[in-house]
Amino acid sequence: MSNDMSKNASDHMGSGEGRNIIVFGAGGRIGRAAVAEAVARGHRVTAVVRDPSKYPGLAGSSVTVVRGDATDPASVAALAAGHDAAVHASVRLDVPSEEYFTAAAKALVAGLAEGGVRRLLTLGIATTLETAPGVRIMDAADFPDAWRVFAQGHVAEFDLLAAEAGPELDWLMVVPPLDLNAEAEVTGGYRTAVGTVLDGPGRIAHGDLALALLDEIEQPRHSRVQLAVSV
Repeated sequence: MSNDMSKNASDHMGSGEGRNIIVFGAGGRIGRAAVAEAVARGHRVTAVVRDPSKYPGLAGSSVTVVRGDATDPASVAALAAGHDAAVHASVRLDVPSEEYFTAAAKALVAGLAEGGVRRLLTLGIATTLETAPGVRIMDAADFPDAWRVFAQGHVAEFDLLAAEAGPELDWLMVVPPLDLNAEAEVTGGYRTAVGTVLDGPGRIAHGDLALALLDEIEQPRHSRVQLAVSV
């Protein structure tokens, strides 16, 4: 697959001023990595979790930890007001995938619009990417049914965002490869492709994925697509 863009450490340029960024699902590994990268770049972060008492080490001078629900439009609107961008990295494994991700998409579309937030980055899953035109990983005959059901939640989320998000919300689904490794060494770089699996090792560290997220907040290059990211 051809690359849409490549990045290295010298390309990660700041915006020139700190921004206010809200991260839903900030207690998870990807959420924490996004919070850390945002703080390192001089931004202020509102870290949204379901139970702040479970994350005593998350708060900091530039990080405010709050209780919130990404599937509740009123909660999203109240927390998001005054922010420049939002990251959605939350997941619920005790709720059917399609139910959770569509509920979150609806709440984010409505709540971010009410709160005046114009940029949304949401996390996707690699199995929804194409290996050939019109053929996704999840379409393979031997693909496990349980995985397909979970992947379908992200497909439904993407479709709902495409159908319901108005021009005031500039959204992007960022999709890591199948090997998303919290212990992997951060390289300071990444490659991207729109909608397709990238050739190569198919892995990325959480820190490198966070680079891609913050780059797309500071200097948006993609909108309303699935953006595959890998090293």
